[in-house]
Amino acid sequence: MPATANADPVENRVSDWARCFDRRLEDLVMAAEVGPPAQEGGRPAAGADGQRRLWEAMRYSLLAPGKRLRPYLLCRCCELAGGTQETALPVAAAIECVHAFSLIHDDLPAMDDDDLRRGRPTCHVKFGEALAILAGDGLLALAFELMAGGAADADRAAALTRQLAAACGPAGMIGGQADDVCGEGTAPDRVLTESIHERKTARLFEAACRMGGLAAGARGAVLEALGAYGRELGRAFQIADDLLDVTANADTLGKGVAKDAAAGKQTYPRCVGIEDSRRAARAHAERAVAALASFGAPADDLRELAVFATRRSR
Repeated sequence: MPATANADPVENRVSDWARCFDRRLEDLVMAAEVGPPAQEGGRPAAGADGQRRLWEAMRYSLLAPGKRLRPYLLCRCCELAGGTQETALPVAAAIECVHAFSLIHDDLPAMDDDDLRRGRPTCHVKFGEALAILAGDGLLALAFELMAGGAADADRAAALTRQLAAACGPAGMIGGQADDVCGEGTAPDRVLTESIHERKTARLFEAACRMGGLAAGARGAVLEALGAYGRELGRAFQIADDLLDVTANADTLGKGVAKDAAAGKQTYPRCVGIEDSRRAARAHAERAVAALASFGAPADDLRELAVFATRRSR
């Protein structure tokens, strides 16, 4: 999405960055799709229609216009920890693959049953349910392939792999999604809602920030500070998403709205109301800003992003 005069300044900055990142992301995906020669252990020669359609579905969802917040956070945290964006690029691509995988599966008829994502038909609407499931699976596998291939050394690859696997596995995003599904239609429960937010959304934000630090070789207090920022930012963004489902329209949001209430999902507005939800989002954003105290002025854009998380739901 191009920068616009009406957009928030930090939103424009992330949008400009995302356009550059998208070009690199596409290059990485194309290289992975072609792969090394078959005699070197690569993929078989292209030609099977199923393989071609699978990659088409994967590219359709991964390369759809998006905010690219998680790769932005990862690259910026790598820089704050003394690394470079070039070092972080394969890892940033990996976390965007995981995010795209989660969106494909979230939208499936057995899950949230959405027809619209990022202003376009969802993957299962475009390609059919079976191929959409496989595209999500393929993106999850591709994430680890990209990350392992781009890590500086074996120790760093292992640390990054552990971090991403924990963030998206049963104790993280996928576990949060399971509780989200099982919590549908039950009485509003703030404790359950916060647990879902923590694992379904905040855990991957936290992982993005920690992985940026890990890509730069950071340890200890630096990783803890970056992780705390990502975790609080993720919580603020998820509350804002809950609010947008109540207050926004589909044209503005690029996906269906008013579906959470219809499904009886566990959300902040359902538990505590709109105004208390906004106060909770602001509190998480303030804690995210506080976590960056040791990084000084170079982290100002990340502080602005935390504040923006609360503005977007107004």
